[in-house]
Amino acid sequence: MDLISYPMSHRTRTINRIHRQEEYMATEEKAGERTPLDDVMEDIRRELVLRVAKADRDEHRDMYDALENE
Repeated sequence: MDLISYPMSHRTRTINRIHRQEEYMATEEKAGERTPLDDVMEDIRRELVLRVAKADRDEHRDMYDALENE
């Protein structure tokens, strides 16, 4: 199976978008002091990414198992 040509799911695009936002925000945060709110927001973003990734794995378990067995 050619994974490069496999269309991205909505969850994959969401993970990629969140990842890009974190990179942008990390650049922004270097310029100023971190606040407790920054820490909480980072934890929330990380939790959302993990939940989306878990849901994607659960939804596509057969594909992940096939890749693991290659």
